[in-house]
This record gives sequence, C-alpha cells and structure tokens, in this order.
Amino acid sequence: MQTNANVVWHNGIKGNGMLKTEFLDAKVAIPTVLGGSGNGAFPKEILVASVTTCYTSVLVSMSELRELPVVEISVRSEASISDDEFKIIHYPHMVLSESATDKQVQSAERLFAAADKGCVVGNLLKKADVKIEVQGEISTT
Repeated sequence: MQTNANVVWHNGIKGNGMLKTEFLDAKVAIPTVLGGSGNGAFPKEILVASVTTCYTSVLVSMSELRELPVVEISVRSEASISDDEFKIIHYPHMVLSESATDKQVQSAERLFAAADKGCVVGNLLKKADVKIEVQGEISTT
C-alpha cells in the first residue's frame, strides 16, 4: 500500500498550509506557543488523529468479525507531550444493543486491548517509545 501527502505553505511561520491526501484536506499551521499562527492543525495533532483513526478502524473491524451487536463506537484520545514522554490514552466507548449477551459484552471488552495490538500506526509509535494506553467503556442501549 502506498499513500501520498502534499503540503503547500504560504506566509512563513505566521502563515499556514494545506495538507492534501486522496481523501483529506486539512489546514495546518505552527502552534502559537512555537511562534506560529496556530491557524490550523499541527503535526503532533495530526499524528494523534492518525493513531486514533487507526485504532478505531481496527476496533470496528474486529467487532464486525465477532458479529457483535454494535450500535456505535466512538474513540476519544488524549496526548500528553513533554521533553521526557509522549503518551496517548485512547478512551473507546462501545455501545451494544440491549439484546447483547454477557458473552458478547465480555468479547467486546477484550477487543479494546486487541485493537491496540492490531493498530499498525500505534505499533510504529510504540517502537519510537510512545506510550499508548486504552481505557475502554461499554454500555448498552
């Protein structure tokens, strides 16, 4: 699989750019704390969005393979970045239909960790000493 990304930038550090891929158009900028305009997503934000998207898509795929009665999956991720550590915590929330059995709920709970192990982007980041944790929640409708 190959992917391409292009950025066109205008007006120096106080300006911004446009990141374009086949299916993504995003305004990018240097954060104000680093002297930039802050008028767009910054690289670490895009990196966290990428790993969140990867984790979510793996979680969705795994839940489909197990034929779980999923109503909705949402994932919120938080990153803390310091000189010593880069840490991401995923907070997935899986909503199952009220007809879900105890066995299905248990299977869904195991998927939170399994999706973390199956996320290629997350695994690449872990090789770069990024810490990734998962704190999942399941509810029923």
